[in-house]
Amino acid sequence: MAKGIESNPGGMAKPGGHYSHAVSANGFVFVSGQLPITPDGVKLSEAPFEDQAGQVLANVALALQAAGSSIEQLVQVRVYVTDIASWPAFNSIYAAWAGSTRPARAVVPVPELHFGFKIEVEAVALTGL
Repeated sequence: MAKGIESNPGGMAKPGGHYSHAVSANGFVFVSGQLPITPDGVKLSEAPFEDQAGQVLANVALALQAAGSSIEQLVQVRVYVTDIASWPAFNSIYAAWAGSTRPARAVVPVPELHFGFKIEVEAVALTGL
C-alpha cells in the first residue's frame, strides 16, 4: 500500500486537531470532515445554515484542489446535519456547487456537531485524471 500524502492548504484554517484536511493514497483523496470555518479561522457557529453549508463546500473544494483533485473527480460525499429539515436547502446548495457531478452521497442526521455547527461534510475523490 502506498504511503499517504497529507495536504493542509494555505487557503484554509489550520486543522484544529491531529489530522490533515486531505490525504492522498493509491489514486484517491480522502477529505476529512470539513466544518464551517473560514480561511482565517472564524467559526460560523451562529451563521444561518445556508452560509455554513456554503463555507463547508468551499473548504471541501479547496482541500480537493490542494490534493490534486477536484469536484468533478468526487466519488463519494458524506454529509452530517443536525436538522434533517435542512436537507432540501442543502440539496439545492450542493447541486449548484457540484454541477453535473453526481457522486454517491449520504446525508446523515446527527444530534450535534463540534462548536454547535449545523453541518459537516467529508468526501472521497480520484486523483491524477
